[in-house]
Amino acid sequence: MTSFTLYGIPVSRGIAIGRAHLLAPVAMDVKHYLIGETEVEAEVSRLQNAVVKVRTDLQVIRAHLPKDSPPEVGAFVDVHLLILHDPMLADMSLDIIRNRRYNAEWALVTQINKLSAQFDEIEDTYLRERKVDVLQVGERLLKVLTGSCSTKLPEVCSDSVSFANIIVVAYNISPADMLQFRDRAFSGFITDLGGRNSHTAIVARSLDIPAAVGVNNASRLIKQDDWIIIDGDAGVIIADPATVVLEQYREYQKKLLRLRRKLSKIKKLSTITLDGTKISLLANIELPSDCAAVVESGAHGIGLFRSEFLFMNYIGSQHRSPNEEEQFTSYREAVVAMKGRPITIRTIDIGADKPIHNGEETALKPALGLRAIRYCLAEPQIFLTQLRAILRASVFGEVKILIPMLVHAFEIDQALAMITKAKQQLYSNSIAFDSTIKIGAMIEIPAAALALPMFIKRVDFLSIGTNDLIQYALAVDRVDHEVAHLYNPLHPAILYMLSNIIVLGRKAGIPVSVCGEMAGDIKFTRLLLGMGLREFSMHSSQLLSVKQEILSSNLDKLIIQTKKILRITEPSMIVSSVRKMRTAP
Repeated sequence: MTSFTLYGIPVSRGIAIGRAHLLAPVAMDVKHYLIGETEVEAEVSRLQNAVVKVRTDLQVIRAHLPKDSPPEVGAFVDVHLLILHDPMLADMSLDIIRNRRYNAEWALVTQINKLSAQFDEIEDTYLRERKVDVLQVGERLLKVLTGSCSTKLPEVCSDSVSFANIIVVAYNISPADMLQFRDRAFSGFITDLGGRNSHTAIVARSLDIPAAVGVNNASRLIKQDDWIIIDGDAGVIIADPATVVLEQYREYQKKLLRLRRKLSKIKKLSTITLDGTKISLLANIELPSDCAAVVESGAHGIGLFRSEFLFMNYIGSQHRSPNEEEQFTSYREAVVAMKGRPITIRTIDIGADKPIHNGEETALKPALGLRAIRYCLAEPQIFLTQLRAILRASVFGEVKILIPMLVHAFEIDQALAMITKAKQQLYSNSIAFDSTIKIGAMIEIPAAALALPMFIKRVDFLSIGTNDLIQYALAVDRVDHEVAHLYNPLHPAILYMLSNIIVLGRKAGIPVSVCGEMAGDIKFTRLLLGMGLREFSMHSSQLLSVKQEILSSNLDKLIIQTKKILRITEPSMIVSSVRKMRTAP
């Protein structure tokens, strides 16, 4: 076989070397045939029994999760159970059997394809990737309907495998199926589907397993038992590598393991630069169950709790948003779990492309439509319910409220008025809350970045969402592979905006943090420090790497270097200069 290289999306860092084990997908091109009227109820029963079987399997998995399992796994099994209960999947498939006389497999695939098309229209990266979860639940149902064997890894018995770790190659892998990999010689995985924010990618990061997803045709091109190298930092896969390449990556792998052992030793060190400046390292979470990993990582608190994920767990299962008590319970759980560390809860960034209620129309341009604060102001009761729940949780620890996608002064004023109203409602009912709770604004739209003084006058802190800021400023959909190469955090305009936000915030004495992907990417750590950033928020798995960069940084030198970089207009020179910041003594 000739060596070849594939490229995908890097989702979990590190180097994995091993032999490929292919997991055969359940074919979605199932048999299509029409059934007679007398056969309808038999087909209905087949699908209903499959739903019961899959539900039981998932409940067993949930009940027997190992105690050391990442909290994300249990949460994602719960999501798959919710999808299974969703009438849009099973009930609509049953309707297709009854009304169109399709066989059960055909009816199920028809409905899955319909739901997949709806997910493809969603603008938000994370929510669009929930399509993968629907496909994974659908595959489980199809396995039962078709009698296919379940996803399994091989027993480690032959010499060809026992001395080499296994790299799983699949069209798709569900987080629940990943549990079986924990006790095997499993070192990495590659999938055809998936994105940076897919549930499987999140579990990979929590397990600290090198992985690449979105590797088109990997499961077709890679053969069983092939030697495979995964470069999780670059998203590069090398199949059947030459001996010299294999040895080079083995040496690199050993080096990374040594560096990782060193990183664990700095967990308890104070995050201070060489010249004595304290830096705050915070974590981003989606669910309260993420807090355990955050505390373990040594984070100073939570800089971004994406509350919309609580809402998404209800959409589809109950077709409603969580009520005040349900939200309060979740927020309190997170606040208590953080043991006194601060926690910033972002109000729901939802709407238009990610509706709370079924039947809402989708905007032609969802990213520019009725989303985030625009949606909340258009649905004041939903907004007030969430605000009351957050305020009630503030009694149990230090809580801050973060408002997304603000751009107009009247939006800020209306949001603040709603918070005041929520406080008054609680006060009238003698319900305790922190009356001095801090309110912040997400700066993620270029207009907001360029009109910062009106924000500084009104809010207590700022949080820069670099993902959307870059996307809106450069007019680039960061998940569209045809233009993804144009998504550039080091574009001169982006650097100007970032620097301006940080500088103006510091001059006004208002805290500024970065909670987008740039905060957790060590390529940008020193540049952001040089701009004056003192608060970073990222996935907890990235924290120690960023911390190491900070501990070895001298701010006086970085400030001088950054000022020079901000005067550069040639992109290639900017890239070169930023790279030198990490290598300069």
